[in-house]
Amino acid sequence: MLTFGIVSSKSVTADNEKKKNKVSPGIEVLLKDDKNVLSGKKVGLITNPTGIDSELTSIVDLLHDDPDIQLTALFGPEHGVRGDAQAGASVEFYIDEKTGLPVYSLYGKTKKPTPEMLKDVEVLVFDIQDVGTRFYTYIYTMAYAMEAAKENDIPFIVLDRPNPQGGVSVEGPILEPEFSSFVGMYPIPLKHGMTVGELATLFNKQFKIGADLKVIKMKGWKRDMDYDDTGLPFVLPSPNIPTVSTTFVYPATGLIEGTNVSEGRGTTKPFELIGAPYINSDELAGKLNALRLPGVKFRAASFTPTFSKHAGKLSHGVEIYVSDRKKFKAVPTGLHIIKTIHDLYPNDFEFLQANNFSLLIGNGWVKGKIEDGASVNEIMSEYEDDLDAFKKVRKKYLLYR
Repeated sequence: MLTFGIVSSKSVTADNEKKKNKVSPGIEVLLKDDKNVLSGKKVGLITNPTGIDSELTSIVDLLHDDPDIQLTALFGPEHGVRGDAQAGASVEFYIDEKTGLPVYSLYGKTKKPTPEMLKDVEVLVFDIQDVGTRFYTYIYTMAYAMEAAKENDIPFIVLDRPNPQGGVSVEGPILEPEFSSFVGMYPIPLKHGMTVGELATLFNKQFKIGADLKVIKMKGWKRDMDYDDTGLPFVLPSPNIPTVSTTFVYPATGLIEGTNVSEGRGTTKPFELIGAPYINSDELAGKLNALRLPGVKFRAASFTPTFSKHAGKLSHGVEIYVSDRKKFKAVPTGLHIIKTIHDLYPNDFEFLQANNFSLLIGNGWVKGKIEDGASVNEIMSEYEDDLDAFKKVRKKYLLYR
């Protein structure tokens, strides 16, 4: 019998489960329960298009239109408040057309708010969706802003949001201090498994920023949730992180930015497609699948990037499919991909100076190990003790179970 238009009881149950799991982000908790922390103060807001409530309303509009809140200035990270700048593009001062508020760039001439920028601000609020990877710059925009808040005696409020990869898995080497940069300021692992609120607490106490910090926690978020479990709409955090799936592969293939292999910028699947003109797709896919890495498969693929590396040139490589998010190990997978390409194409593969691989991985020795023929297991064994030590420190700053 035809059943067009009939919804199965199983799908109704699934929908009900999603409703049960709905998470309230920090902005909703603030406006419902904690608005008093902003009352009577001039508010500076650090945000971008991911600063939304569950109905997709921008925090800029929510605060600007609230009669009890005086929003006086906006601050934009990499890609800008409205998300209209490409990776690495400098953003300058301008007036926001919709609100008439000044917009100060924290990804231009300065990455830290200056006293001049803060002259009309009595409390700083941070609301940006992170992706859960050390070399994503928004968490360092937050850290610099916390420093500025401390230096100018301004309270700092973080409106917390989910780690889209979940809050359980912690992977990769700890950043070594001499490799500190805007793609890695503090000694944390490449995949940290923390929310921005938890990171803010870690930065503030463990790394001694000392700001007057308050984190507005989410309601309903649990550590084993990835973003698709939260019931929240996903807004791309930057132009090349379009989906939740991208966030899972990013700690793996983001490392490829430090090589002459395309990480898929200029395609419809950045970081899920990787390749170069000199690679044989079938050969690479075969070698990677033969490793039987947990939770991931590789499909031979060819593509022509429209911009960035190998723009306009037919490139060959693989598309990465995460088949089991719980089992997938992003950092070891990324190291296996790079080592396999390095070993297959030693006369063509290069580590780049411009996008420094050592800054991305957080040390100088992994690159040397790959070049010397070490296995990924050998590389992992080198950082396991430091990673275990970090996990013990991390426990003190976790806000959710």
